[in-house]
Amino acid sequence: MIRSAKFWISMLAFQSAFGGAVFAVTRHYYMSPEPPIGAARTEAREPAVPAWPSPVTRVNPAPTEPFATALGSDDPVALSRQANEAFTNKQYDRAADLYARLLALAPDSAEIYNNLGLTLHYLGRSSEALSRLNEGIALDPTHQRIWLTTGFVSAQLGNIEEARTALANAVRIDATSEVGMSAAKMLEGLPQ
Repeated sequence: MIRSAKFWISMLAFQSAFGGAVFAVTRHYYMSPEPPIGAARTEAREPAVPAWPSPVTRVNPAPTEPFATALGSDDPVALSRQANEAFTNKQYDRAADLYARLLALAPDSAEIYNNLGLTLHYLGRSSEALSRLNEGIALDPTHQRIWLTTGFVSAQLGNIEEARTALANAVRIDATSEVGMSAAKMLEGLPQ
C-alpha cells in the first residue's frame, strides 16, 4: 500500500476534481437537454433511460499534456486530469487506459472503478464494465455514484431488475444528493 502523504493528497484532489466534473456533466444533461439537429427547442422530454452522462460539446480541444507523458507518469493528479479530459472528449480508449493506470496506483478507490466501468461501457465492453463496477461496490458499498453507474449500465443492457436494485441502493444512500436524485429519476423511468 502506498504510504506517501503526497500521493494521498493528490488522490484526494483527483477525487474531488473528478466528482465535480461528473456532477457538472450530469447536471448539464438533466438541466438542458439538446434538441435533435434541425428541431426547435421544446419542453424537455425525459427518455425512458437517460443517456448519462451527456456528451459535452467541444470541438477537438488540444490535450494539456502529451498522452505518452501521462502513461509514463505515476502522478495521479496528471493521470486523472488527462483521463477526465479524454472521457469528456469521447476518447474512451485513451480514458480507459488512463483509468486502468490510476487503478493500479490506487486499487482501493471505488471512484476509479466507477470511472473505468463507465468508460468501458461506452467502449461497448459492458460485461467487463459491470465486472469492474461490482469490484468497486465490493470495496465500498456506500459509494453512491458507483450504484448509479451500475444501474445505468444494467438498464442499458436491458437488465431491468439489476438496474432497479442498483438505483434503489443509490437512492437509499442519500436521496437528497444530486446523485440520489438522478438515481430516483432513472428509477422512475425504468419499465415496470
